[in-house]
Amino acid sequence: MQHTISVLVENEFGVLSRIASLFSGRGFNIDSLSVAPTNEDGMSRMTIVTRGDDQILEQITKQLNKLIDVIKVIDFTDGSGIERELALIKVTAEDESRAEVLRIVDIFRAKIIDVTPKSYTIEATGNPLKIDAILDLLRPLGLKELVRTGAVSIGRGAKGWKG
Repeated sequence: MQHTISVLVENEFGVLSRIASLFSGRGFNIDSLSVAPTNEDGMSRMTIVTRGDDQILEQITKQLNKLIDVIKVIDFTDGSGIERELALIKVTAEDESRAEVLRIVDIFRAKIIDVTPKSYTIEATGNPLKIDAILDLLRPLGLKELVRTGAVSIGRGAKGWKG
């Protein structure tokens, strides 16, 4: 089962390394990791996507809470969070495929952010399943390059750091 964990940490040297070491040292894989400062000075937020059963998630959460730089850990696996991802997708855009690429971009409410005579670069945002779906349609047209941010999550309504 896939789990999305949000971790509020002190923005200090070595925090990312310690958390990554915690995962690798215990044989847990990180599917995606996103880290950036928050609206509070000196704090960063990590969104970690990993796989495992509920027992593994519980063990990960306990280990994270033991780290001195970790302030709070929230599990958004239960659907209590809103999850989004950004993808930059470069596709072949020859004369015969240009219209089809534009249709797919329009259907997914994505944007063309760069055009060359032989390619389009597309910006797509949404939940990871939406990103997977647009990629499935663009692949047969000639996927040249792909960059994904990994998921970021925020609590719905009052659920969050203070709710």
